Amino acid sequence: MRDENLLKQLTQLWGVSGYEKEVAAFIEKEAAPYADEIIKDAVGNLIVRKKGTGGGKGKRIMFAAHMDEIGFMVKKIESDGRLRVCSLGWNWTGSAYNSRVRFRNGMTGVVSCQGTIEEAANNSGKLYIDIGATSKEDALQYVNIGDPCGYMGEYLSLKNDRICSKSLDNRIGCYQLLQALKEHQGGPNDIYYVFCVQEELGCRGSKPAAERIRPDIGVAVDISPAHDYPCDLEGSNEVDGGIGIKICDPSVVCDEDVVQAMLACCEEHQIPCQREVIDKGGTDASSMNLSGVGVRVGGIVVVTRYPHSQSAVVSKKDIEAGIDLISAFSQYEFPF
Repeated sequence: MRDENLLKQLTQLWGVSGYEKEVAAFIEKEAAPYADEIIKDAVGNLIVRKKGTGGGKGKRIMFAAHMDEIGFMVKKIESDGRLRVCSLGWNWTGSAYNSRVRFRNGMTGVVSCQGTIEEAANNSGKLYIDIGATSKEDALQYVNIGDPCGYMGEYLSLKNDRICSKSLDNRIGCYQLLQALKEHQGGPNDIYYVFCVQEELGCRGSKPAAERIRPDIGVAVDISPAHDYPCDLEGSNEVDGGIGIKICDPSVVCDEDVVQAMLACCEEHQIPCQREVIDKGGTDASSMNLSGVGVRVGGIVVVTRYPHSQSAVVSKKDIEAGIDLISAFSQYEFPF
């Protein structure tokens, strides 16, 4: 990989949906030496611009990678010190059960369940967090109502150039945008590398960012669930299948010309790729698509096993292919 330590650092940062400041500060420090302009907006998005040469052919291209990770928020403290929680983003109760979490202040705890995890189905309201407190009064010394927490999940190297970690959704996209920014080679297009907030809560951050930028093309840079192992989903997504080029998901149908441009970039630069179609989920492409008077959109996604957990698994080769595609697409001269 170009800079595996950077990806590792990004995954281990704490930054659940709505609380991305630590991630944004880290990214801003990394991006500043390479940026022509940096804007921090009111909702917390970090917008990094590289000016193009224009000349009548240039487009405004917005790449959107979200900084937030899924987590929980304390909604009630029981008399025995257990913390009842609600979800920040989509949590699978099965993968959350018995996992470890960390609060912003460093307090740690273990997720458990009221009754059996099977009876909870996928209702995160049945979960609670045990921080070792013995009473409500004891717990209130360390946490309070409204405190958020995120998963603990160390960065691991697996066989065949695969890795495992928490928050690969979507620190992968943040890593890819940072690397593409550092390798930016110019060209006619104005490029906006946007690190968004609150994607896991409904693709919220990318909409005001797109309203500000008014891009000609918006590209979500994210992950997508794998289908090449026994799971509850069906489709064609494969780990090590190359970078995913989004065609369609329940929230958006990508612009045909944008998709063709991505495929052309992959063919010209010999970037391994796969076409991505999913029937559950969505990305920031949806919000960019419906911003302003409408925006052409596409998506660049890394196929991921066990997403929305503390132990997601991806291929380094797919991640690197994504950076290559972002760079090639940034320099593309569009016929429309």
